[in-house]
Amino acid sequence: MKKSVAREYYEAILVAFILALFVRTFVFENFKIPSGSMEENLLIGDHLVVNKFIFAGNADSILHRLFPYRGPQRGDVVVFKFPEDTRRDFIKRCVAVAGDTVELRRKQLFINGELQTEPMVIHKDSRVYDDTPAVPISSRTRDNFGPFTVPPGTIFCLGDNRDNSLDSRFWGPVPLNYVKGRAVLIYWSYEAGRNDWQWRGLGHRLKQLAGVFFNFFTKTRWEREFRLIR
Repeated sequence: MKKSVAREYYEAILVAFILALFVRTFVFENFKIPSGSMEENLLIGDHLVVNKFIFAGNADSILHRLFPYRGPQRGDVVVFKFPEDTRRDFIKRCVAVAGDTVELRRKQLFINGELQTEPMVIHKDSRVYDDTPAVPISSRTRDNFGPFTVPPGTIFCLGDNRDNSLDSRFWGPVPLNYVKGRAVLIYWSYEAGRNDWQWRGLGHRLKQLAGVFFNFFTKTRWEREFRLIR
């Protein structure tokens, strides 16, 4: 029996929806930068492609031998569920994996006793706090941390904007099962304010979308389009 046009459209849309859902769940997902903790590498308003496939848990199966699965490595920019509120997603750089010893001495990062070269890291605050009781603990922890050995099944993550980042120095390592994927590409970059993407009701969101529509060409950072994330 020949299918009706409506039935063919329905089946095509259903297949496309299932495929898109599969891709979003297991392969790729988009993510937008809401804060400045990864500046100047990633800016507020950058929209990213996140590879969820690479960290898939198939280490003991034939799929692991056929496809490029691996765990997070030092230097990866990763998206993960915030350990203190799993409804939120964070993005930081993995600087150490299980078994590594992390230490910060006056803003300089040491892994297993070796000083690290970090070309993407910036320090916007020229002050360097001493590790003494007279200094507030948040300031001490920002510039001096550890030594701390990363526990099994976790990674240690820091922001590239090192002086303005809420990261593993303050709330600890990230469990591997919280890691959603590796950020690989900026597909769109829009000049946005720090709080522009926060939900403030339907009216605010409609106003925001209208602003994007009318300012798309003038506020899009064209030079950042399709930039690989390092």
